[in-house]
Amino acid sequence: MTAEYIEVRGAEEHNLKDLDVSIPRESLTVVTGLSGSGKSSLAFETIYAEGQRRYIESLSAYARNFLGQMDKPQVETVEGLSPAISIDQKNAANNPRSTVGTVTELHDYLRLLYARVGTPHCPECGREVGEQSAQNMVERIFELPEGTRLKLAAPVVRDQKGAFEDLFDELVSEGYARVEVDGEEHDLTLDRPELDENYDHTIDVIVDRVKVGPEDRPRIVDSVETALDEADGVLKLILPDPPEDAAEYLGEEARRTGDLGAVTDDDADDEAGATDANDRLVVEFSQELACTHCGIDIPEIETRSFSFNSPHGACPECEGLGETKEIDEDLVIQDASKPLKHVFEPWSYNRSYYQTRLDAVSEHFGVSLSTPFEELDEEIQRAFLYGTSEQVLFERSTKSGTRRKRKRFEGVIPNLERRYLETDSDSTREHIEDFMSATACPACDGTRLKPASRAVLVDDTAITAINGMSIGDALAHFESMEADLTDRERTIAEEILKEIRARLGFMVEVGLEYLTLDREASTLSGGESQRIRLATQIGAGLVGVLYVLDEPSIGLHQRDNDRLLNTLAELRDLGNTLIVVEHDEETMRRADTIVDMGPGPGKRGGEVVVNGPIDEVKACDESITGDYLSGRKQIPVPETRREADGHLTIEGARQHNLADLDVDLPFGCFTAITGVSGSGKSTLMHDILYKGLAREMNNNTSVVPGEHDAIEGIDEIETVRLIDQSPIGRTPRSNPATYTNVFDHVRELFSQTSLAKQRGYEVGRFSFNVKGGRCEECGGQGTVKIEMNFLSDVYVPCEACGGERYNDATLDVTYKGKTISDVLDMSVEEAYDFFESSSQIRRRLQLLKDVGLGYMRLGQPSTSLSGGEAQRIKLAEELGKKDSGNTLYLLDEPTTGLHSADERKLIDVLHRLTDNDNTIVVIEHELDLVKNADHIVDLGPEGGEHGGELVATGTPEEVARNDDSYTGQYLRDLLPDVDLDGPRGQRVEPVSAPATDDD
Repeated sequence: MTAEYIEVRGAEEHNLKDLDVSIPRESLTVVTGLSGSGKSSLAFETIYAEGQRRYIESLSAYARNFLGQMDKPQVETVEGLSPAISIDQKNAANNPRSTVGTVTELHDYLRLLYARVGTPHCPECGREVGEQSAQNMVERIFELPEGTRLKLAAPVVRDQKGAFEDLFDELVSEGYARVEVDGEEHDLTLDRPELDENYDHTIDVIVDRVKVGPEDRPRIVDSVETALDEADGVLKLILPDPPEDAAEYLGEEARRTGDLGAVTDDDADDEAGATDANDRLVVEFSQELACTHCGIDIPEIETRSFSFNSPHGACPECEGLGETKEIDEDLVIQDASKPLKHVFEPWSYNRSYYQTRLDAVSEHFGVSLSTPFEELDEEIQRAFLYGTSEQVLFERSTKSGTRRKRKRFEGVIPNLERRYLETDSDSTREHIEDFMSATACPACDGTRLKPASRAVLVDDTAITAINGMSIGDALAHFESMEADLTDRERTIAEEILKEIRARLGFMVEVGLEYLTLDREASTLSGGESQRIRLATQIGAGLVGVLYVLDEPSIGLHQRDNDRLLNTLAELRDLGNTLIVVEHDEETMRRADTIVDMGPGPGKRGGEVVVNGPIDEVKACDESITGDYLSGRKQIPVPETRREADGHLTIEGARQHNLADLDVDLPFGCFTAITGVSGSGKSTLMHDILYKGLAREMNNNTSVVPGEHDAIEGIDEIETVRLIDQSPIGRTPRSNPATYTNVFDHVRELFSQTSLAKQRGYEVGRFSFNVKGGRCEECGGQGTVKIEMNFLSDVYVPCEACGGERYNDATLDVTYKGKTISDVLDMSVEEAYDFFESSSQIRRRLQLLKDVGLGYMRLGQPSTSLSGGEAQRIKLAEELGKKDSGNTLYLLDEPTTGLHSADERKLIDVLHRLTDNDNTIVVIEHELDLVKNADHIVDLGPEGGEHGGELVATGTPEEVARNDDSYTGQYLRDLLPDVDLDGPRGQRVEPVSAPATDDD
């Protein structure tokens, strides 16, 4: 009989206090509570961790040997566990090759669809291509100039692993002596190659070596037919010494192979770009596909032909990345007002060498090196940047006298491009990369695929066009596709289309219809990544699974929250158990059970305050969550709104989907940028506002802002500070104490103790980042990383120091009875009381308390912090800086991970900053924070290509009266005094500008 509950007994992980709790199976349970109350410790570190550990223990000893041993969570028993899946907020992937299409497996189904029912077309003329006969191939060969030397080869192995000894024996027995293996020719009777069977190899049988001429026509005809028989209808033509115009005869699919010849610089004297005259040309002919009009052969269509992670499908120019790095003229010339001799930043590190080049070219054009670059004629500017067509007289002093030589000047940008390709020096390459920017690959226009792959159509649509669609548009496209297919195509594609439509539909259900399939996975927010994985799980259709989710509502507008909750309910109704760590009120109202943790944060938490349906939580006087759900407590609405003291104006914002917006941000006010997911909020704040200010205020030309006309009012701002959710450190060495500099003062106190002075211990002795006082077994980290192969790495306590980071001699030193390790283990609140005599330490700790982080341990590794916690630590650090006012603070969803009680503290901090003559701009969905803003900029009305418009601006009351604003409609319930007949916020009419991308 299946257990009705997951029974947790004696849980003591982190701050859990011998906790017992029963969670109903096949239900939706929300675990909530104050920040640091033990929610994640229960849901993830105890329940999920135990489920994962049991799964690994169920594997064979051989498999466990590769996975490593996982520690049992600190819990007596967990009964009623199902197989567990964690869906957290980690990015879907950091690999630039990963896209929304690949991580959801949609691209795999698209590749299969296009390989099976796609119709190939010529990438040049667009004609549908057909088969090519042996006679056609011979005619193409005889279009080459007479006397051209060539090899006729049969490609018998293409990118396959193996040693192929039996194949070589068979070829010799058939009379073939010569083969090319991976591009290198071998005589099988003299130097048979020994191949590594673990690597891919390509083997071409050389059927004949001939010269093009009428007397050899019969021989060439026979050899072509023989090669086609050997390679199942494929012929490879190899021209060792091709004529310059050979590609014109053989078509665009002909490719040059071989190394570029070394550019003999002789201190860059010789002309750059010369190539080895022996570069050979290779082209494949197939009896299957070819455009007879353009003379282009189309390779066989396979699923890998549409993969940008395979050389068979990837654009050769960008290798499937969709973008290339190129020298950026704006980075090379960062200040055109500088004199000619100092204007070229990339050459600044070696002025003496390159000065002779500049001297010669400036003398050639009759200009002075002291002339500002911007004052030169455009023709002369381009000559310096891109080289001269006429020859210039160069002089160089040598031991034997002065050498003079006339040649063309290479140009600064071609020089950098050449050196970047040729250099073996990492430092030189890194130096040149500082002057490069990523641009869409010109060969594939950012689509990542080869021309032949892009020219295969299904329903008159290329796969690259599908990838460029939003999920919502792609679903509409595939829902109407089947009617346009032939009976044969429909039979083949029926199951494929069913899977594609289902996956697209699941992503629409969780509110991701605005994402495009080619969107890089690394650019997704934590909430978007989590919802993608959630949609994937719905598609899997599993039953009887335990899903543990971490705040899936993050980054989701209230309008879309219902769809997310319907998805969770659908997973539950399939027969699964859902445990959701969440603060969202609507999620709690839809939950079957609420487990409220507390009563306080940190060591004052770790207990179950109430466990039951929402009515029990609301009725519990001891539950802070119940206080806010019942209305006993609430985040108040400000009595007045601040008046603007001027405006910072963004003009003509049109990056991604922004529709040529003009946006006013009032100085001295608290502004919230709102809107549904994908409406353009992050593009407006990060890509345009922050990067634009960084470029203008700091003269940082390496920062490339999004497209816009101007930002007016910059003179009124002294400093811009972006406080986002990026980690405060990427290793366990970084922690709140080190980031806020509290640890510097703590180490100073320990170095002043009598024992430390007696032993001669300096401040550095108490650092876990340098040798001396730290434990050398773990390098002062306190943990040792266990690599888990295809699972995430696991950190376990160091056996030598027991996780205390320091050696025994250092731990002998105490301050008020506590070691330096004890201090790192203190919570912020404990440390605040402990260091009562140190005003410097207490001031910094007070700031951490102010932003709701009193529960956090000083030495908590940064890798274990949530994005919201990292953002609040940065905010506390900013509060600790000397504030002269006129600072613009930019925050991205600062309420992430915050309980209503903690959110109230954060709002107080933001008001405090604003009252000190600063300007606050936040991206936010949480309505309690939005209603506290002085001004709202609401974007939409939808996401992706249907967003990017300015829906409404004004005070929360004005926006609430705007019927066009989704944000305003939800604000009405929180602003009960709003008169819907009163003055309304500004409605900005949409600008008909085409959307270029999604947000």
